[in-house]
Amino acid sequence: MRRVHVLVRGEVQGVGYRYTMRMVAREAGVAGWVRNRRDGSVEAEVEGTDAQVDEVLAWMAEGPPGSRVTSATVTDAAPSGERGFDVRASA
Repeated sequence: MRRVHVLVRGEVQGVGYRYTMRMVAREAGVAGWVRNRRDGSVEAEVEGTDAQVDEVLAWMAEGPPGSRVTSATVTDAAPSGERGFDVRASA
C-alpha cells in the first residue's frame, strides 16, 4: 500500500473540489481524507495501490470544472490502514 500527502494550490475552493474528489476517490477505491485550508489551498491524504493513488493524483492535478490547479505538491506518508474516504473540517 502507498499513502501520499497532497497540497493543491490555485482556484480550488468554492468550486466543489473536495466533494468531487470524494466521489473520485471512492470510485478509485482509495482511503483517506480531503479538507480546505485557511490559506486557500486544499490538503488531502490518499492511500491505496500504486495504480489507485496515481489515478486520484492525476485527477487532483486537473480538479473539477471551474477549478484552476496551479500546483500539487505530493509527499510520501506512512500507510495507516485507514478505510473509507471523507471530507474533513477545514484546517
